[in-house]
Amino acid sequence: MAVDEKLQTVRHSCAHVMAEAVLRLFPGTKIAIGPAIDNGFYYDFDFPTDTKFTEADFPAVEKEMRKILAGNHEFVRKEVSKAEALELFKDQPYKVELINDLPDGETISTYEQDGYLDLCRGPHVESTKEINQQSFKLMSVAGAYWRGDNTKAMLTRVYAVCFYKPNDLKDYLTMLEEAEKRDHRKLGIALDLFHLEPEDPGQVFWHPNGWSMYVTLQDYMREKIVKDGYLEVNTPAVMPKVLWEKSGHWSHYQKNMFTTESEKKQFAIKPMNCPGHLEIFNSRSRSYKDLPMRIAEFGHCVRNEPSGTLHGIMRVRGFVQDDAHIICTEEQIESEVTKFCKLLLDVYKDFGFDKNLLVKLSTMPEDHVGTIETWQQAEAKLAAACKASGMDYEIQPGEGAFYGPKLEFTLIDALGRQWQCGTIQLDYQLPSAERLNAQYIGADNQKHHPVMLHRAVLGSLERFMGILIENYAGVFPTWLCFEQVAVVPVAPDFNDYAQKVYEELKAAGIKVNAYLEDENMKNKIKDISTAHRTPYILVVGEKEKSENTVTCRFRFSSKIPQRTFALGEFKEYVLDKINTHFNGI
Repeated sequence: MAVDEKLQTVRHSCAHVMAEAVLRLFPGTKIAIGPAIDNGFYYDFDFPTDTKFTEADFPAVEKEMRKILAGNHEFVRKEVSKAEALELFKDQPYKVELINDLPDGETISTYEQDGYLDLCRGPHVESTKEINQQSFKLMSVAGAYWRGDNTKAMLTRVYAVCFYKPNDLKDYLTMLEEAEKRDHRKLGIALDLFHLEPEDPGQVFWHPNGWSMYVTLQDYMREKIVKDGYLEVNTPAVMPKVLWEKSGHWSHYQKNMFTTESEKKQFAIKPMNCPGHLEIFNSRSRSYKDLPMRIAEFGHCVRNEPSGTLHGIMRVRGFVQDDAHIICTEEQIESEVTKFCKLLLDVYKDFGFDKNLLVKLSTMPEDHVGTIETWQQAEAKLAAACKASGMDYEIQPGEGAFYGPKLEFTLIDALGRQWQCGTIQLDYQLPSAERLNAQYIGADNQKHHPVMLHRAVLGSLERFMGILIENYAGVFPTWLCFEQVAVVPVAPDFNDYAQKVYEELKAAGIKVNAYLEDENMKNKIKDISTAHRTPYILVVGEKEKSENTVTCRFRFSSKIPQRTFALGEFKEYVLDKINTHFNGI
């Protein structure tokens, strides 16, 4: 989905208006930066020490912004010298720092509206009349270190949303209300799926209900990749510094790695699996006949993410990916990428994510390694494979990894939100002589370096679980549910038959529970529906016992009336939903 550049310009211009309003209402405030972001913008402020800016101040700021917008003020751009810029912003230390960091000779521009001056590259709208007074809203306040550095000042970041029309804003706010109801952190507690400990940030404690679903998801992916020719492996969680130095991660990624020491040697807890997979490849002599070699691992990785960036199970420190690396020849790249794309589409279809899939081809960045010719060849192979899989893509110029281009797959959930999950990256560097020196004997009996494809379909299983919780609002498809069937006797006299139904369904591999407590049947059903959101609740009494049947109350009772099944018939009905990964009712 292409970025609406005009709307982003409106949002960035609105950020300047917000900064002007804040300076009017809170004299002495220092301004930092205010970019446009998805759905809106933010601005970072350093308020006077005697000022505590909170959401209670939003109405006053919004009122002042509307007053400014009504004035129809032009945004006037002016280019200035470095000396002029330093003089203009001498009372704004954050702007001064930005100016001093600019390379000599770089164009410096300012924008002014209604007497408010800001350091900015632009662009901006022509005048404030292009920003609808009823199409923006201040949303939240957060702390943000200046330039993302925790050794620098903590600023106050004010977030806002902004759209073309009031109805667009209304629709967005409605979506946020629904998203709040679906928040995976709340549903995770309500459904007893997991919890997070404040003293152990970014680590997930999976409870039996959540772990049941997690294992189901992992087993589902395991079944898919085995059929697709992958070999599953397991590599150590802790590996020596020397390996990470060879791979290049020590110099490029060390700040995100947890490290330890033993017997005067340094080690790192692995943040990714790829070096370990090449170690397996390099453990014996390989022939071109062994390629492609598809190595998969559900390996637990740990990354030292800043605590401020963590978010439930969506952004964590400890996670598992459906990770795999395809080691192949250059001639095999296109066919392997095509094969992966088909696997990805097959998986996403089972979750209902195949209809509006977005694909982006990220091309050569400025700091790339390797020849331009190699990059052009690699990009062409990825593009051709994507097309061969029936998918269109858009180009993300310069967004590839330094070692090669990549395809990124973004799914759209039930609320229209985008989540980038799948990826396949083409890597000439890690297997090279300069890095981990992977080799195979070719048909010419000479040694060659293979190519490596890094790929994942779901990405982090923790994050994907969070996406599923919110997408389904906790009402999961039967095959994924931690409780697929609940058996409820109408009275204790029928506990024996309820137990029989339970045992037969359990023996068939169905996740079933029998609720035999001496409690009112209606209360049991209400609790099961609320706490577990079980797809099928079987009520059994005298009639069901005598006829060896079950009366099924469906989770979506307003759409499907209750139905009586022969016990064997119901078992086959549910197994079909499970085995076909049916995503509907």
